[in-house]
Amino acid sequence: MRVSLSDTDILAPNFKKRLSGVTSTIVQLVPVQRKMGIRIAAVGRGLPDDLPHVNLRDLAGLWRRPASGKKFRIWHARRNVEMLAGIVMRDVLRMKLKVIFTSASQRHHKKFTKWLIRRMDGVLATSGRTASYLEVPNTVSMHGIDLEQFRPPQSAQDRFAATGLPGKYAIGCFGRVRHQKGTDLFVDAMIELLPRYPDWTAVVAGRATAEHVGFEKELQEKVRKAGLADRIIFLGEVPFVSADPAGDSISAWYRRLDVYVAPSRTEGFGLTPLEAMASQTAVVTSDAGAYPEIVIEGETGYVVPSGATMAPAIENYLRDPALAAQHAEKGLQRVREFFPLEREAKTIGDFYQRIFEQT
Repeated sequence: MRVSLSDTDILAPNFKKRLSGVTSTIVQLVPVQRKMGIRIAAVGRGLPDDLPHVNLRDLAGLWRRPASGKKFRIWHARRNVEMLAGIVMRDVLRMKLKVIFTSASQRHHKKFTKWLIRRMDGVLATSGRTASYLEVPNTVSMHGIDLEQFRPPQSAQDRFAATGLPGKYAIGCFGRVRHQKGTDLFVDAMIELLPRYPDWTAVVAGRATAEHVGFEKELQEKVRKAGLADRIIFLGEVPFVSADPAGDSISAWYRRLDVYVAPSRTEGFGLTPLEAMASQTAVVTSDAGAYPEIVIEGETGYVVPSGATMAPAIENYLRDPALAAQHAEKGLQRVREFFPLEREAKTIGDFYQRIFEQT
């Protein structure tokens, strides 16, 4: 849905065509922010047609003030290239613009990135750990979840039995199949544990891009040799949402699980544990990304060191499915209280207001 630049106070650029976590954040946040009265629009490539947006050629109008009467607009960058574009428009082209940046990185920044960040008018961090790597004042705004899309089971279709797969209970690992995401750590844990727990079936959902196809095939061969091909199921890529309400989607698969495992070796933020918890599913995660700030150890799930074996923590649930159900209920309560998408939108909206109050 194209909107007028004159009626837009904040721009959320997306300069990467392929789907990414940043793109997903923009797609989910912008409609919620507009419902809250924030005059924001996306701009860039790889965005849904129904997302409120302005065209790139509309940016020529940034020399003029918005119709709201504000003295400038805000350019909300989430990548280096978007920060650079904002700096050029503000400092070289002298457009009426303030530039802010959201950082999700949990590592020491390179010199060029530090140079860009120092030139921001404001900086947000997606977690406390991310904030610790920033050398400038910042505000923490943790990601939230769409609690309508990710919800507890409500029908027979939401139960694992509806899949027709063997077993009584399900444990899953979703996301891109690659070493960085720790898919092998999940598979290794399942090969170790499932022979002792015949009521459980494991599910891996996600795409292996061309450079990681060999990695996925090695995992599948390891599963075959272990004689577990009928109990460790590789679903491949599953749609984020389904046009058919009864069709398969990642959100539906979360609801069918009793336990979700996020074994990433490295992560920027990592939304999947929140998506699982919102679906009333217990979680076991590594300590990558924001996972330790999301999961309450021994209450909503378990956290293990990144790269370490996941099996001991997972076995707590395989041994006692009632414990998984108990932690799942507490995880759902935690997400509803602290991680709704509307809360993230409000935190960012308050930050925008502080920027607009700058002279």
